[in-house]
Amino acid sequence: MSTPTPTPSPGQSPDVRPSASGWDRATDSEKLPAEIPDPEVVQVPQQLREEIEGHMALYPDSTSAALPALMAAQRVHGWCSPEAIEQAACVMRVTPASLAAVASFYDMLETSPVGRHAIYVCTNISCSLRGADRIYESMRDAAADEPDLNVRSFECLGACDIAPMASVDGVYVGPLEEADIPRLIDDVRAGRPVLAAKQLAHRPCADREANA
Repeated sequence: MSTPTPTPSPGQSPDVRPSASGWDRATDSEKLPAEIPDPEVVQVPQQLREEIEGHMALYPDSTSAALPALMAAQRVHGWCSPEAIEQAACVMRVTPASLAAVASFYDMLETSPVGRHAIYVCTNISCSLRGADRIYESMRDAAADEPDLNVRSFECLGACDIAPMASVDGVYVGPLEEADIPRLIDDVRAGRPVLAAKQLAHRPCADREANA
């Protein structure tokens, strides 16, 4: 039995059909099929190309390198912009759409412009019970006039032993107090190691290789 064609909602073009349940954007049925970017046309920074190719070489199926390739492109462009995705797709020999689908799924891949410094404040249960929600709000207020700072709450960063904590450009710091926030912001702005005395990498550990 054939599936009936859905009736367009008021004001909706009959050529744009609602997407599958759970998606929030309609599908353009007239759009041309996606193509792999032409390496003769797309200019990819040499360092980015080499990094992506290095990731691809680690996998039997090179498309498994989608995540590290997108992270590399994000570091170069500041976010997973259409240009960044096109460059990664060009190197990986896949369609930009396939990488855009990955980028829109994973929380640490940004699909809109953000500040180039990522400050993730953990607000999961262990950190929240120790005041992380208050620290997050204070961090946002302190960084409100700093366009280079991307302050976000995060559901779990896996460092409950230093709760409340945050990740600053991948560096874990904690336990945090509200009094630490001005120094943290100043360290990021000045390019210094962030709260060096509170970095997880500097805490005593039985495993000598843990922080290598």
